[in-house]
Amino acid sequence: MVSYALEELARLVGGTIVGAADIEITGVAGIKEAREGEITFLANSKYESYLATTRASAVIADREDGSPKPIIKVSNPYLAFLKVMSLFSEGHPERLQKGIHPTAIVAKSARLAADVSIGAYCFVGEDAVLGARTTLLPLVCILDAVKIGEDCLIYPHVTVREHCSIGNRVILHSGAVVGSDGFGYAKDGDVNRKIPQIGIVQIEDDVEIGANAAIDRATTDVTLIKRGVKIDNLVQIAHNVVVGEDSILAAQVGVSGSTQLGRNVVLAGQAGLVGHIHIGDNAMVGAQGGVTKSIPANTRVSGYPAREHGSARKIYALIAWLPELFKELRRLATRVEALEKGTKRGAAAKDD
Repeated sequence: MVSYALEELARLVGGTIVGAADIEITGVAGIKEAREGEITFLANSKYESYLATTRASAVIADREDGSPKPIIKVSNPYLAFLKVMSLFSEGHPERLQKGIHPTAIVAKSARLAADVSIGAYCFVGEDAVLGARTTLLPLVCILDAVKIGEDCLIYPHVTVREHCSIGNRVILHSGAVVGSDGFGYAKDGDVNRKIPQIGIVQIEDDVEIGANAAIDRATTDVTLIKRGVKIDNLVQIAHNVVVGEDSILAAQVGVSGSTQLGRNVVLAGQAGLVGHIHIGDNAMVGAQGGVTKSIPANTRVSGYPAREHGSARKIYALIAWLPELFKELRRLATRVEALEKGTKRGAAAKDD
């Protein structure tokens, strides 16, 4: 069983202990569900009453009043709790198996830095480079001349194709494919001829890519995922796309070729972007937004085609009234028809 002294956890989160510091913590849980030996947190005052009844052995909080339990006092309890939670995760690097499994296939020309871990049935190709403390879990495929930085964690069934480059502290979740061919074909009469995809994918530091995401290599040059980007499951990034620093792409987003995303862009679930457009810094696209043209910086859009979010909301509100408006239109059309018939009869009577 993994356990940490409370003072170790306080050092990790930069907090101050109020109460006993030598308590052993063996797990994490919410304030209502926590049991003895676990640590919990209090970030919302509406849960403050649970301080008196929680069975947790310690609490992370931004206050020290009202708790019979030892407190790790920090300014941001939720963030501190997330850091502590990672220590107890089965996927935390400290808990993963070390060394190179005997069933792994590693090319003689591959260069492995210190403390690299390679799991069962992994493949590492010719001239590949793995940085210090990087971990490949079972069934990972790293093809020729791939470069992977330090402290990376790559989950089972990930494929990184030839010549692609991955920075430091990158996490790739199961089934992700980095460097698949871009979707490019040229018509030759009725035949679709494949366009060679000879570029690469470059992923910078502190990026996380979700399960079954696909990032296509560039036709030429590079598909670039910049520092700090977080990509959810089932996301498709096409050839020659650039994703700016600290951007977030939620599940089932699709970005077409050669589109550029600025810094801190947010694409909500199932948003779809056409190719060769630019999304400005701090822009946000709502869920299922269909983006057909470039978006300026600091703009929120939604709907299909995507419009400024306030305008889109008004349109959606009016759409809800369409059945009633249609009934009213038919009623008015009937009245106009009756008036026209009456006018015609009056005109005929006058002529007689």
